[in-house]
Amino acid sequence: MEDWKQRSRRDFFTSQAAGLGLVAAASLLGEQGARGANSASPFDIRSSHFAPKAKAAICIYLEGAPSQVDLFDPKPKLNELHGQKLPESMTKNVRFAFIQKEGARLMGCPRKFSRHGQCGMDFSDFLPHLAGCADDIAMIRSMHTDAFNHHPGQLMMNTGVSQFGRPSMGSWVNYGLGSVSRNLPGYVVLSAGRGTSGGTSNWASGFLPTPYSGVLFRNEGEQVLNLNNPPGLDGLAQEKTIRAIRDLNQQRLGLTGDPEINSRIANYELAFRMQSAAPELTDLSGETKKTLKAYGIEREDPGLNGGRGGGKGTFRAFASNCLLARRLVERGVRFVSLFHASWDHHSNLNAELQHNCQMADQPVAALIRDLKQRGLLDSTLVLWFSEFGRTPLGENRGGSANVTGRDHHPFAFTLWMAGGGVKGGQVLGKTDEIGWNVVEDPIHINDLHATILHLFGIDHLKLTFRFQGRDFRLTDVAGKLVPKLLS
Repeated sequence: MEDWKQRSRRDFFTSQAAGLGLVAAASLLGEQGARGANSASPFDIRSSHFAPKAKAAICIYLEGAPSQVDLFDPKPKLNELHGQKLPESMTKNVRFAFIQKEGARLMGCPRKFSRHGQCGMDFSDFLPHLAGCADDIAMIRSMHTDAFNHHPGQLMMNTGVSQFGRPSMGSWVNYGLGSVSRNLPGYVVLSAGRGTSGGTSNWASGFLPTPYSGVLFRNEGEQVLNLNNPPGLDGLAQEKTIRAIRDLNQQRLGLTGDPEINSRIANYELAFRMQSAAPELTDLSGETKKTLKAYGIEREDPGLNGGRGGGKGTFRAFASNCLLARRLVERGVRFVSLFHASWDHHSNLNAELQHNCQMADQPVAALIRDLKQRGLLDSTLVLWFSEFGRTPLGENRGGSANVTGRDHHPFAFTLWMAGGGVKGGQVLGKTDEIGWNVVEDPIHINDLHATILHLFGIDHLKLTFRFQGRDFRLTDVAGKLVPKLLS
């Protein structure tokens, strides 16, 4: 055994403090009360830097990038210039994912836009339900990002940088504030469609302790993989097994002071409590027929050739996820991410965008209205996100004359937010007459993250984690608050 005299004072006090903290922690199967300052659980509630507006967030992430000029940012001039070529000065130093510059032409939008709500916000005819929520929405038409391909763009939007290994937004929020829910994770992930190209890197905890990772809930079968007991293991045997593993982990933690062991203990305990909480959460039989109809749970998929929309059953899965998001927030889950793929319309834009909007429009609008009527919207931030936008140019991949889609566009795109302290009924930012560049109130992803943390009562400059010799932040070395978004 290692001689304690050879250990540094720092190692000694770290290991002793961790051990004493675990002694004070609540019992695995015992008390369900509040967790205080003496607990060693990574889920313990922590104070915000100032009074928060948001207590929870639901991030609806539409992987692939919905076309902003076909949904949120009408451009009559683009229609006038349909088929014309951009000046070379505008595209000379621009990188495209697939567009061939020599033959690229502007592509107009056939959608009909109209104004909605007292604020007069523009929405495409593809989004009739969401348009009814205009006065609750803050639409940002001036987003821009550093990435022009999907996986780097998804990492940028979800973790603040386009590199692997960084913690996701939901992980940072739970690291900063802890978890209100005793029996469910602080960060839950729901998915529908084909799955994102970024996969788990979009909701991982990176270098933060593993309990802050998003936990993927499934739409059918076992809610969380490996959560159920194996055949033949009864409750008493399970209890004894978990207690024994916990005791062994505590002994090892006392020797090494490794915080990852503490994370492992917390995960075992949470998994045990989730075995009863998860099935109750996903059982929608207690919801009224009116609620199920509002979300469109029982809608039939209209059918679409091609797989970008996600295939049969996606309408039900996405609508169920929106309803589950509300149920998760009601049960104290701090951050919920809904992922759907794909909105990557390089071709067949009109048919596939219409299909995806039919899938998403009704349940997302129902979620906003449901939260509002339950008194939860004021404290729940609802986000409509993606990695970038689409070009005003039609895609001419392979020199095809049949141009029916748009390429990736990081220079100007549209996102929106609602609830949770956001000032609704406003459009923030402006793009030029064809939607190529931001011309008013540019907002970078790091600025958006700084503002989201602010709504949770967190100063983005102070929420840091020491890793490999420096203090990291969600906003990295950038980011500034956007006061116009705050109510």
